[in-house]
Amino acid sequence: MKLNINWKKTFLVAFDLVIVAYLVMALTSWNRPSRENAVCTKVVIDIADENVNGFLNSAEVKVLLERSRLYPLSKRMDDINPRQIEQALKGMPFVKTAQCYATDDNHVCITITQRTPIVRVKSMNGDDYYIDDNGGVMPNSQYTSDMIIVTGSVSRQYACQYVYLLAQELMGDDLWRNQVEQVNILPDKTVELVPRVGNHVINIGQLPTAATNAERREAVAAFVKKQMHRLELFYREGLKYAGWERYEYISLEYSNQIVCRKRESN
Repeated sequence: MKLNINWKKTFLVAFDLVIVAYLVMALTSWNRPSRENAVCTKVVIDIADENVNGFLNSAEVKVLLERSRLYPLSKRMDDINPRQIEQALKGMPFVKTAQCYATDDNHVCITITQRTPIVRVKSMNGDDYYIDDNGGVMPNSQYTSDMIIVTGSVSRQYACQYVYLLAQELMGDDLWRNQVEQVNILPDKTVELVPRVGNHVINIGQLPTAATNAERREAVAAFVKKQMHRLELFYREGLKYAGWERYEYISLEYSNQIVCRKRESN
């Protein structure tokens, strides 16, 4: 069967489509501001939990980027590299995540989340640092918070592998987060707790050791829950009759008994 094609009509339709496409592209380009010479007119820095964690503020982020010659304000948009800015921010000791992007109105937005400290270590060897909720070391700063202080014979390795797990368990419980203010590690790794209420020291024994992170987490969590449950029962059933000031040392080191040392009378 022979097809009759009207080539003239087909050509005119195709020509009309080309004209329409050209007009759409032209109108779009006319209405879109030229980015060839566009510069950054505003930098928006958003730090999550800035008023809670308090390690970082917008001024410090600005100073870091200025020192690295990466602060985008007044720079040509085509010369700004968001990925490079992110990498520079992730190198800061208190930064957990960093995102950077440019907007169509020539703004650069930076969003940062901070690492969360759960314990401060002030070791007898002079070390002074924080441990975050992932077991990472954070440098000392002007940050102040009502968190547990760890003292005594504690290396960074022991702090990152065991002490932070202990702190997580204590900080995760409303009672002990408010009651325990200090953890002291003896040379044999015996753990002592110093409470806010009651003029005594609590010996909970040595934390169980394990080869892997998962095994450590499970073993330490079970141990701490058991020992703190025993202590809570003793607080409720023992000290409420004997009085909070009667004992100066309470030991939970032995599984079948709680040994207490009476305070010497003046």
